[in-house]
Amino acid sequence: MDTASRGIPEQEDTGTRLYRELSRIVVALADRGGLRSFTLPYPPTAQSALDRVVLHCLHTGEAPPKSLPELLEWCRHRSAGDRPFTVSPALVTPEATLVHPIGLAPTRTCLELASTCPGGGAETTALELLAELETRCGSAERHRRCRQFLAHKVMVHQDDRFKRGWSNAVWSRVRDLYHPVPEALLVEGTLLSCADCQLPARLQGRRAPEHGALVSGANTWCEAEECPHGVRLELIRDPDQVRILSRPLRAFVALPLRVEEAALTELDRFGVGYEALPGELNAYRLLGDGRRVRSLHAYDRLQPTLLAARLGSRTAEIADCTAVVVPRRLADRAGYRAAFVAALPEAVRQHVLLTTPEDLVRDLAAVPPQATSSSGTPGWSSPGTAGQAGTPTTFETNGAPDA
Repeated sequence: MDTASRGIPEQEDTGTRLYRELSRIVVALADRGGLRSFTLPYPPTAQSALDRVVLHCLHTGEAPPKSLPELLEWCRHRSAGDRPFTVSPALVTPEATLVHPIGLAPTRTCLELASTCPGGGAETTALELLAELETRCGSAERHRRCRQFLAHKVMVHQDDRFKRGWSNAVWSRVRDLYHPVPEALLVEGTLLSCADCQLPARLQGRRAPEHGALVSGANTWCEAEECPHGVRLELIRDPDQVRILSRPLRAFVALPLRVEEAALTELDRFGVGYEALPGELNAYRLLGDGRRVRSLHAYDRLQPTLLAARLGSRTAEIADCTAVVVPRRLADRAGYRAAFVAALPEAVRQHVLLTTPEDLVRDLAAVPPQATSSSGTPGWSSPGTAGQAGTPTTFETNGAPDA
């Protein structure tokens, strides 16, 4: 799928194009075994990206990186808003980096941005893997059970098969989606996981975990990047007995699980019927006559403009109205709703409702026959917040309190 068809402008400045290309390179290098372990010769695409960054730096008067490792250090410490990139804040948050400074892994922003590149990146990979799984399952119920396993079991220990509730039938269908823990996630033969999101974690400076209780804080990282401080970090001393879900599925299936389950719980509570949409991630068709909103998509995306691009790439599929459900911590973040609405193509803006699990049923009932924002332009978010659609499209990502 080309860039324009994914809802991204065809005309971008050189710095933005380079930043987008680097997101794809960072993900590709991480997939090769980590961002600290690759050796010469560098992959041709990475070398080509380095050459273009050097030329851009010479053109803008910046001192260029001297090597690919130094370029990756740039991706770790230089943010999207820094020179020489100076990416528009309407695309990604100015402070976003492509490599997490503590995790030394592609950031969620990096994965989201790379998924807008030609080929679709990690999100397309996740869709393809789920489509193959659906074919293997042969029935909607088996596919549902397998998908729930993926979302709840990011890591599978060899001893899990002896625990209550283990299903050999499910495991036989999903086991090829799990892999040995990458060396890049290990420190001195140990692995950390966040007790809140179940995703891999790390201490700053690649320090080996010490004895005693470990909790998250300013000097720790977990792959979700958003878990609160004070969460327990679980130490796994035998990671050779663990298999981990592939990164695309961790990011685009397991991560949105909580917002999806919270949304479905609200639908169940109010008796709203739904069924899974085949070939989609965290998506459902709403059942019942007389409802203008016909589908629901659950997302946990840090960058609202890139989320809008995801919806914009599916213009032909969005009929009536589509509810896009995101966590409240994101929806309430300064400028998030406004950036999302502003980035939607006009053809779909009036058909997309941005809401949260807590407000979902109320907002579904409030959708008018012809949805318009309070400013009279197409498109709207949840009641009481639609007026933000006319505010600037820059937004903050730090310090926003959870509701």
